[in-house]
Amino acid sequence: MKSLTEDSGIAEQVFDVIAAGQPLSRRTVLKLCGATIAGMASWTCFGVGTGMGAPLIITEQANGLVIADPTKCVACRRCELACTEYNDGKASPTLSRIKVWRNLNYGPSGLHTGQRSHGDWQTGLIVQDFCKQCPHPVPCADACPNAAIEVKPPTNARVIDPAKCTGCKVCLKACPWEMISFDEDTKKATKCFLCDGKPKCVEACPAEALTYVSWIDLTGRVPPRITPALSRLQACGDCHQ
Repeated sequence: MKSLTEDSGIAEQVFDVIAAGQPLSRRTVLKLCGATIAGMASWTCFGVGTGMGAPLIITEQANGLVIADPTKCVACRRCELACTEYNDGKASPTLSRIKVWRNLNYGPSGLHTGQRSHGDWQTGLIVQDFCKQCPHPVPCADACPNAAIEVKPPTNARVIDPAKCTGCKVCLKACPWEMISFDEDTKKATKCFLCDGKPKCVEACPAEALTYVSWIDLTGRVPPRITPALSRLQACGDCHQ
């Protein structure tokens, strides 16, 4: 700690000289360089910048998340109407923060290729797409050039501030699940903000296919599902002699 104090004193002397407009001597420059190197070394000794201890969290984790059960969905799309009527004051399913319409992939009119494609007259499974409330790093928030996507208490949902949004649509391209909506009337982007903890889509679903749950990161708890290659070979050997 003594060396840190000495280095700090040297740096303060050098900055005083610079502030006074005095020319820097070679000795002074060498002192400043030495103090900088010593300071960086001390950071390493105390675990700063080395990944030790708790990770640096830039974006707080969301407290909740909407999850869906496709086997219960009847494609009534009431969730989309509830979302837009509550948030936008109009019935506009294509503007909804939960996406069902783009996954209606069955019927005589041919295949509609959306996020989920089950084929014409195939399973008839309706997959509801919803915002994942991504943990840090948040793709849409990181891509926004105007810092318009912020964390909003009490749910800590990722919310687009319309006052900052310029309608550049960069966030639409950044979301891996294409969950950002764009209102052509207001020229603003919008996304799910969990309705402040009481999602209207969940309340409106007559089939109870949507549930609002706590956001829990299980990445480090669930072991990877790895099937040994030998067992696969043995299983195939029953049919392929």
